[in-house]
Amino acid sequence: MNLCRFFIAITSLAIAFFFQSFAAADGPSDNDPRNVREIPPEGIAIDPAARQALLWRCKAIRTQWSSLKGEAVKLGDGVNAKHLEEIESEILVFPRAVEIALEFNQFYRTQDLAAASDLLDEATRRIAKVDGGAKWPEVVGIRSSNQPYTVIGGYKSKLDDSIQPYGLVIPPEYNNTGQQQRRLDIWFHGRGEKVSEIHFLTQQRKSTGQYTPPNSFVLHPYGRYCNAFKFAGEVDVFESLEHVKARVPVDPKLISVRGFSMGGAGCWQFATHYPDLWFAANPGAGFAETREFLNLFQNENVIESAPVHQQTLWNLYDCPPWSRNLKACPTIAYSGELDKQKQAADVMAKSLESHGVGLTHIIGPNTAHKIHADSKNEIERRMQSIERSPFSHSIPSKLDFTTYTLRYSKHHWLEILGLREHWKESRVQASLTNESLTVETHNVSELSFNFHSGQWIGPISEPIKVIIDGQTLSGPIPRSDLSWHWKLSREDNAWVPLGRNPERLMKKPGLQGPVDDAFMERFVFVLPSGQSDDKDLNQWVKEESTHAMTHWRKHFRGDIRQIRDDELTEDIVTNSNLILFGDHKSNSVIQKIADQLPVRWDAETIRIGNHSVPKAGHVPVLIHPNPLNRSRYIVLNSGFTFREYAYLNNARQTPKLPDWALIDITDQANSRDPGIVRYAGFFDEYWQPK
Repeated sequence: MNLCRFFIAITSLAIAFFFQSFAAADGPSDNDPRNVREIPPEGIAIDPAARQALLWRCKAIRTQWSSLKGEAVKLGDGVNAKHLEEIESEILVFPRAVEIALEFNQFYRTQDLAAASDLLDEATRRIAKVDGGAKWPEVVGIRSSNQPYTVIGGYKSKLDDSIQPYGLVIPPEYNNTGQQQRRLDIWFHGRGEKVSEIHFLTQQRKSTGQYTPPNSFVLHPYGRYCNAFKFAGEVDVFESLEHVKARVPVDPKLISVRGFSMGGAGCWQFATHYPDLWFAANPGAGFAETREFLNLFQNENVIESAPVHQQTLWNLYDCPPWSRNLKACPTIAYSGELDKQKQAADVMAKSLESHGVGLTHIIGPNTAHKIHADSKNEIERRMQSIERSPFSHSIPSKLDFTTYTLRYSKHHWLEILGLREHWKESRVQASLTNESLTVETHNVSELSFNFHSGQWIGPISEPIKVIIDGQTLSGPIPRSDLSWHWKLSREDNAWVPLGRNPERLMKKPGLQGPVDDAFMERFVFVLPSGQSDDKDLNQWVKEESTHAMTHWRKHFRGDIRQIRDDELTEDIVTNSNLILFGDHKSNSVIQKIADQLPVRWDAETIRIGNHSVPKAGHVPVLIHPNPLNRSRYIVLNSGFTFREYAYLNNARQTPKLPDWALIDITDQANSRDPGIVRYAGFFDEYWQPK
């Protein structure tokens, strides 16, 4: 009995220590931008011989794999060469995990060296399996089992060609012999400043996670480290999902999003921004918005410290303004009764109540920051009930969709193609009956209706009557395959069939800003080969471009695609956003397109719209469609815009610059800004300064 009490006491102390450590990272000690602790934190000292041995093994694995691929090419075995290319990421994810941990010294315990060695052993085993003719299921470890188990692997990202890790829980009913489609849950993990790729993959090998629903897959995306599944972390979720869907039979109508703590924040974001993609959402704890959360957890009055353009951009990821979208996504929130992060669900409940919706909120009794066992059972019972409901499989006849940006523009058979003004509430309500399609819009200038083959659920033998904002139009007759498509544009307060002038530059889905949006598609850093007249600018460009690339690798775990301006090719222009550093004198690409950008340099000043600064000691930052390829962006003089201070709390990781800014670089860059932001603003819907 005494021994039992001893273990209970030790466990209680451990839990208390954990939450004290957690709280220490969420409070006033992290509110001083002049004294920012490093994230990811510095690891332990590693014996040089051990370090060299790991690097040698990584190199040996890459060499062995290259030899295997080279042999297939040499033999002219195109089928095998293609297979090797497709499965390469499932092999090289392991040496890359070790290499990037060594690069940033992310070994935090002596056991991490053994974990790294185990991962390299797995890479070697997989190469042997591939060499023996094994295909993907056998290579990653699909097998017969009477218990759920996890396979781990990687995929090649479209953003930067980096190999990113994932974990996939396999249900015991699946052995790769049948093609019965199954439910898949996406599980967003919690915050972990020490969760390197080594740690993530090692944990995935050991644990199947919080939930293993029967006859279901569970995808565990890495999310590109510690960013609450925002920006490149958001892209990671979809890329890992598509990778997995191409390899196991997933029912596209039975995919859910779930998560806890930081993962709960990610879940709120995905549920409100992509409500039509999930049969259910199950956010636990986390945060749902910026202002109130940081006031509670950091004792930080961000209304006083954040400029207006940053507060405007909170609407990108803050979830309460988007909460109405949850009408289309069944949601079960969870919080511990004693957890401060219950605040997220309370905020969302209040917002939903204003739209006439009551939030289902399961509360773990007398529970802090964890999932109560009884609550877990109740949540899973409800998730399974939603899974079996007709709601999960039907095409809705009524839609009610809210957005603030064309980055998030689609909802079932509706897509918003243009807004009257970005970052203000934009809403479409649409209802389809046997007689007509009735639509009401707010702050929308262009939209389309897209019923694909077999999806049209209205009349089929006559033109479709569309009543939009009280105006009646006659739309096209549905096609024989039960498809129907129509685009409309608002001109002079009247809706007409869309006939946009292709030469007219407008914001559209995927090309709408702000600066950070350029890093959610494929991009390349383009550095100047020349020198500016301003020596301070030359030094700043060198330091800031290095900072941007280092932190892309360090914080978003990416690979660096970097060229000089004189190395730009047509292929890069076609397929990549260009991140241009320098000015019209130092960077030949900027010089080539300068007269087609909304920034002007003259002998004394730099001007954007009605705002100007002295040319000496200043630099423009902006995002704009590339004049050389209007389907891609250029960015001037910026990486992603939140910096070291924002790493300390995921709720701070919001865009810090809008579409353009004029920066004073005579003061050094700091943990918050690349210099002093003299002016900043948004372009209008035609990419002109307001």
